[in-house]
Amino acid sequence: MTTPLIFIVEDEHKLALLLKDYLHQAQYAVEIFSDGNDVVEVVKQHPPDAILLDIMLPGKDGIQICSEIRRFSQVPILMLTARVEEVDRLIGLEIGADDYICKPFSPREVVARVKAVLRRTLQPDIQNKPLLGLDDNRMLALTSNQKIVLTAVEFKMLKCLLSEPGRIFSRDHLMDIAYDDHRIVSYRTIDSHIKKLRKKLNDEGGLDLIRSVYGVGYKIVESVEDCDK
Repeated sequence: MTTPLIFIVEDEHKLALLLKDYLHQAQYAVEIFSDGNDVVEVVKQHPPDAILLDIMLPGKDGIQICSEIRRFSQVPILMLTARVEEVDRLIGLEIGADDYICKPFSPREVVARVKAVLRRTLQPDIQNKPLLGLDDNRMLALTSNQKIVLTAVEFKMLKCLLSEPGRIFSRDHLMDIAYDDHRIVSYRTIDSHIKKLRKKLNDEGGLDLIRSVYGVGYKIVESVEDCDK
């Protein structure tokens, strides 16, 4: 795995070196910039994984730099400011920063904030990857290498569950989705359909996605990371 690269844009030399030391201890690569005029072009040529960006800088200030970067990149930007009241102004400007850290701060807090923002951005393939594809025309569930044939009821229920991963759907809700002619069916019937659907996803797709919530209903796990839990 490539070591994440963090840009520190800070003209207080001692503070920049202190942050660099703490980030190095956390296994990050670091480059320091003390002048705002140099940053945007470097980001274009060599995009970092995150930027710690002071507001008050020689040359371009942090607000201008953040605005310019947002025209071509969504790299996480954590703004550093010496004034608490500055945060309200920054938020009001909606310049696109991902976080705001007020000075004086603990270097450990900064590292924790960097880790948090990188958890959201460095693994989009895990966090945002669709759990399962659906083919409405052929009532198929699609994995990377399998096509799973479903009944009409199974397909409707799966589509409902996939619409909001993590949400618990009651049996009554699934009943209304699966039987739009409003026929009367028992909870046992819903449980039976879910059991068959779960078996198909497991046996044919190798996916253990559906969870039962005792006394409430069913849900789809929120990410592929949860499939084995």
